[in-house]
Amino acid sequence: MKLLLVEDNRELSCMLSKLLKQSGYVVEQAFTGEEASQFLLTQTYDAILLDLMLPNLRGHTLLKNLRAQNNDVPVLIISAQNKMNDIIDHLNLGADDYLTKPFDIHELEARLRSLLRRSMGRANPVLSCGSVQYNTNSKRFSSYGYDLSLTPREHAVLEVLIRSPGKTVSKTELADSLCTLEDSVSTKALEIYIVRLRKKIENTGAQIITLRGLGYMLTDVAE
Repeated sequence: MKLLLVEDNRELSCMLSKLLKQSGYVVEQAFTGEEASQFLLTQTYDAILLDLMLPNLRGHTLLKNLRAQNNDVPVLIISAQNKMNDIIDHLNLGADDYLTKPFDIHELEARLRSLLRRSMGRANPVLSCGSVQYNTNSKRFSSYGYDLSLTPREHAVLEVLIRSPGKTVSKTELADSLCTLEDSVSTKALEIYIVRLRKKIENTGAQIITLRGLGYMLTDVAE
């Protein structure tokens, strides 16, 4: 899952980014509304964490512009503005959720997981393919009750695939889920992650199929 964190307080932004990355998210940081707008021209995100009190281009305007462009990316506002009118106004403007500062990181993650599930039309936090299960709350993969031992990037690739079982996921989409503007993932590296994952999910009833020129698909062998 790739997030855009828009927060002008650099200390807070870096702390949140570090904690979210430890939970398996890929996080892009923007410190101004203008910077976030530039990122959104070329990047796609699974969700945006948006502060309102940004210099120059405020979060309110950024959200308004997003929705005017029919960009329905989920937006979780994180703001010190805690008046009920502010909360209602921004929810009516198109925000998906609103969390007032100061907040607990565990509540932030719980709100984020709920928001992501809703955006994907899933109420059940557990995704499965064969015997492979992914708990979106704990962010743990398991098979037959045992945790799968995955590296962070293997985890990220399998998460993207299991969120769209039976559907083709392009190499570009997979690579994009693994990197930010500061780094990149080569096709060769992606292929290595796929090879490793295939070995780790052997005998689980799930398999990763290569569709030449298109990408990869996670399927249930029994189907």
